[in-house]
Amino acid sequence: MPDTLQGPGDKVQHLQHQLDHDERISPSHYLQLLKNLIRALDSADTSFMLGQQMLPGHYGEVSHALLQAPNLRQALHILVRYQSKLCPLLQPRFREEAGIAILYWSDSFGAPSLLPFLVEMHMTAVTSMCRWLSGERLAWRFCFNRSSPRHNEQHRLHLGADLRFNCQLDAMLINATCLDRPWPRGNAMASTLILQNLEQQALLAPVLPSLLGAVYDYLLRNIRTAPNLETCAHDFGISPATMKRHLTRHGTHFQAELDQVRTHVALHLFQSLGYDNEAVASYLGFHDSNNFRRSFKRWTGQTPSLMRDALLAGTMNFN
Repeated sequence: MPDTLQGPGDKVQHLQHQLDHDERISPSHYLQLLKNLIRALDSADTSFMLGQQMLPGHYGEVSHALLQAPNLRQALHILVRYQSKLCPLLQPRFREEAGIAILYWSDSFGAPSLLPFLVEMHMTAVTSMCRWLSGERLAWRFCFNRSSPRHNEQHRLHLGADLRFNCQLDAMLINATCLDRPWPRGNAMASTLILQNLEQQALLAPVLPSLLGAVYDYLLRNIRTAPNLETCAHDFGISPATMKRHLTRHGTHFQAELDQVRTHVALHLFQSLGYDNEAVASYLGFHDSNNFRRSFKRWTGQTPSLMRDALLAGTMNFN
């Protein structure tokens, strides 16, 4: 069908068909397809429409495992474990703390200009899939690392009214009591058997993480040792110049990646563990509180004291 004869829904379905049935598609090709679609449709709901059709998808056994997931916990485990197939452009990570389940997203392949679009698309995908598999609309809360759009009608329509902007991360939150609530479509035995088979396949043909995903995880593991470009490159088995070049190709640089991880860890320590400024500074390897204060303000635009007070007061809720 010529593009000129296709309506918005047709174009969205055409793109999703390409993604579902061409496992050879590269992330850069995927991003270019999205850019072309955004330009062609010029519509405020494109990201949400794509998200509605994204999951469980048609990605073989991993999609079948999602369809058979007995509850939200299993579904999120599958999403995180098999991110490279289900959502290769963004990396989901899961935390459970203080009675709250947190699914937060970071860039996998360096698309800063498309990040708001991708976040909307992926959050809609998870929301829509969970609504279908659970048989109810789950009480998600949404945090966006961006300013509020001039019009957020599409966010409210597709995600709900519990929206927070100007956060320091892109995250979906839900009460942890929802994690193990049985889903009517689920089959725990079938899902477990499929996952066991997938794990055996992964042993034979391991899937490497994206560079940005690997760097994030490395920094998270080593955040207390004040990692730098040189040590990171050494541990990755490449030169600092090569690491810098790879990060540049992904639209970022080492300091930006380090600042992102430090911000996420600081938020966790402030809100979930109740650390004060000095304790967070020490945890992150800062020996001078003034240096930490300046750095934190550069990362977030706020001083650590203001951020901590806002988190504890609930005016910047992540729970």
